Amino acid sequence: MASLIQRVARQACLTFRGGRRASARRAPPAPEAPPPQGFPEQLRELQSLLSQVRAEDLNIVPREAPPPTPPPPRAPPPVTYMHICETDGFSLGVFLLRSGARIPLHDHPGMHGLLKVLYGTVRISCMDKLEAGGPGARARPRPRAPPPEQQFEPPLQPREREAVRAGVLRSRAEYTRDSGPCVLTPQRDNLHQIDAVDGPAAFLDILAPPYDPDDGRDCHYYRVLEPVGAPEASGPAGDLPREVWLLETPQAEDFWCEAEPYPGPKVVP
Repeated sequence: MASLIQRVARQACLTFRGGRRASARRAPPAPEAPPPQGFPEQLRELQSLLSQVRAEDLNIVPREAPPPTPPPPRAPPPVTYMHICETDGFSLGVFLLRSGARIPLHDHPGMHGLLKVLYGTVRISCMDKLEAGGPGARARPRPRAPPPEQQFEPPLQPREREAVRAGVLRSRAEYTRDSGPCVLTPQRDNLHQIDAVDGPAAFLDILAPPYDPDDGRDCHYYRVLEPVGAPEASGPAGDLPREVWLLETPQAEDFWCEAEPYPGPKVVP
């Protein structure tokens, strides 16, 4: 009988048939394109399989936070990645976060994503960019910019201010091995930030189709700006959803990801 992770890969192939070949080379992704017939049913089946995956199914041993020691000459990466497989339609792998590590806020242009925690706890903040004019606008909607009187802390340079765009923080929730998959789509929850909570954590990750800068799917990083005089959010998740201001930034200097071997069952998509 096929391993559970093999069944996940096969179901991902069925769910995300077409992949890169479905888009024009170097053309920007079109998130408004309707999904193919049968896609919702296939996606639900994939989510059901992902909900069953545990660290032991991939021969991954949950890690513990190391005891305090003098820092090594070269700091270990905050995040590592185990590559399992990749096709034109999707990529499948495992991200492992050290205690206190964060994957900064980033996007997934024209992509679906499914994230299933294997061990530990992660806090996922899901957001989207907002466009002026809304979905019914005749012309291509212009990004919404902050009004001239809106100030931020710390203050922004003029060029930075021109790049600020409106967004919406839709949810902020914690996920464990007992949680179902966190799902993102081209239209909803397409930006997210992932924080390891109270120790190391790992999650199985499916992206469909994979990142490909040559095909209009590059990864962009953002930070949420703090408006001067804005009321503080109440409670752990605040009052959500709520509008936020986003600024695209370079990849943070304290974030990088390195590869490590995948120890689990062989997967042939």
